[in-house]
Amino acid sequence: MSVKKRKEYLAWDEYFMAIAKLSAMRSKDPSTQVGACIVSNDNRILSIGYNGAPNGFDDEKFPWGREGDNLNTKYPYVCHAELNAILNYRGSKIDLENAKIYVDLFPCNECAKAIIQSGIKEIIYLSDKYANTENNIASRRLFDECNIKYNKIELKEKKEINIELK
Repeated sequence: MSVKKRKEYLAWDEYFMAIAKLSAMRSKDPSTQVGACIVSNDNRILSIGYNGAPNGFDDEKFPWGREGDNLNTKYPYVCHAELNAILNYRGSKIDLENAKIYVDLFPCNECAKAIIQSGIKEIIYLSDKYANTENNIASRRLFDECNIKYNKIELKEKKEINIELK
């Protein structure tokens, strides 16, 4: 009797985006949690990251606000998920060349520059809620000029993944 493979498994894009979303759950940011997962051409995970305070900056003292005097908001201090994933990578830089990065939020212009400089050649993203901001317009211009592909993940249907830790 032949047993057939299971049919309800995750596609590669779904799997890596789910890892990015899972990584985002480590973020202490009360308003925006973002995760990133860098993957080689042969579908090996190279690194992950999430948005948060820099190493050594006490999360309790970190200014998590979005409004007010710039120096008292999170914006000049927070490390984005993409940058953290690039900086967390411990292998040879050559391994990042031609890799893909999965992010749940389209990269800002600062992360776009880091992605380009690292050698990553493709971005797969889930949300582009800041598409019309100057930062994201600049990101697209940078990616287009540097021949970096970017695509919204193609999901046939919305998937909810529940992980139970017991």
